[in-house]
Amino acid sequence: MAANKIDFLQSRQLSANSPFFLIAGPCVIESDQHCLEMATCLKEITSNLGINFIFKASYDKANRTSIQSYRGPGLSKGLEILELVRGKLDIPILSDVHSVEEVARAAEVLDVLQIPAFLSRQTDLILAAASTGKILNIKKGQFMAPWDAKHVVKKVQQANKSSQVLITERGVSFGYNNLVVDFKSLPILRSLGIPVVFDASHSVQLPSGSGDWSGGQPEFIAYLARAATAVGTDGVFIEVHDRPEKALSDGSSALPIDQLESILIDLQKIDKLVKSRLKVSSSEGCND
Repeated sequence: MAANKIDFLQSRQLSANSPFFLIAGPCVIESDQHCLEMATCLKEITSNLGINFIFKASYDKANRTSIQSYRGPGLSKGLEILELVRGKLDIPILSDVHSVEEVARAAEVLDVLQIPAFLSRQTDLILAAASTGKILNIKKGQFMAPWDAKHVVKKVQQANKSSQVLITERGVSFGYNNLVVDFKSLPILRSLGIPVVFDASHSVQLPSGSGDWSGGQPEFIAYLARAATAVGTDGVFIEVHDRPEKALSDGSSALPIDQLESILIDLQKIDKLVKSRLKVSSSEGCND
């Protein structure tokens, strides 16, 4: 692994001078060719704009609504594909881990281990992931209040005090088959003294809203991403696809990749304005 791949994240400080980074990619690995094509396109877009970028694709979606739904190529084949992408493009890679047993193998390839929202209180999984020394991105559960995320952070610190952890906001359950974003959660989460990411894709998801699969409202991705950036966030998470209508997982909440660049340009403008006027720090986050 190239040491400089994720220096922007490892040395990151919560300050007004730190531009946002992007986590993006398709929901799930569909094929080695598709994964490489998407990563190549995303690297080109972010490189042209000067945005730090982490490529995301899941080798296994273990929490699909239906047992008939496509889950991905699995641990071994999926990591093989992600390692190929990482090697060819020299970009950091993120994927989900779902069990203690797969953590060590995944940590051999991944730069960032992601804990899915449904598993954000699974102590053994979090401890195992933290013990690898890898950066962790923990999706805040749809059932979790922002101030309760401190318990998740403490679990990571207990396993490895030097571990870098990110918390990702992806909305909270609001009745059946619906999510809503409380943007107050972003400064509350930042008051924990860790980088905070806003997931603009899963925040527009309608869980199990289409019966055998989750629906979504991707037309609102840009609005929520702009709102989160205006509030103040360290990173933005967006699942993208070249043909969302053909995606094998979560296409209904994915952003068409040809719309990404214009959104990122808007986010850069907002981010620069907000961070030039507000000195955001962990000590004052809850008092904004």
